[in-house]
Amino acid sequence: MRSIIFKLVFAFLIFISVAAKSQTLQWDSTFRPTKYKEQVLKFKEDTIRKSDFVFLGNSITAGTDWGKLLNISNAKQRGISGDITFGVLERLQDIIDSKPAKVFILIGINDVSRNIPDSIILDNYHKILKRIVKGSPKTKIYFNTLLPVNAAFEKFKNHYNKDQHILYLNEQIRKLKYKKLTIIDLYPQFLDENNHLKSAYTKDGLHLNNEGYEVWKNVIIKGRYLK
Repeated sequence: MRSIIFKLVFAFLIFISVAAKSQTLQWDSTFRPTKYKEQVLKFKEDTIRKSDFVFLGNSITAGTDWGKLLNISNAKQRGISGDITFGVLERLQDIIDSKPAKVFILIGINDVSRNIPDSIILDNYHKILKRIVKGSPKTKIYFNTLLPVNAAFEKFKNHYNKDQHILYLNEQIRKLKYKKLTIIDLYPQFLDENNHLKSAYTKDGLHLNNEGYEVWKNVIIKGRYLK
């Protein structure tokens, strides 16, 4: 009888262990968007000058012409659709070596969607900042908090319903302290009454439309971040 009970308990513990492992979210630091290499090559051909303002991130950064939006001639687009913090780290050296006047960074929502742990994302934030500060100490850095999302659009399901991760990362972003670093708190500027990305500012619950970019533009102008 004891033997049967022992076997049943052992089988139950094995079942619990397997179930727990199956529920563990998998993530991949080596993921790169399909056009990542192509975009990096194009960026290499678009030389960054020391007077330039670099806009670094994913598709949300890539979704507008920053020169036209801000009415400046020295904006450099460095957004890649689908990119994650590991991808930014991989292509960061070209920006550092160019020693631009300013770099505006928004990255992390795709990491969240791909189940990369918050602690890893935050560690990558620190790596990005430390490398810029060390390699290009005169560059002014502007780090943006993550934007909210809106699940009502039902298009990017992997990005939705992970608000706790966005809130935690934004809380940690606001605490970042490095030389030449300014935090731009975009998140509250885009919220609706339900603490989701305001539908008037987005076309799909994740990316911004023209009105959304106008909000971002106004944050930059009012903050005098182009000075």
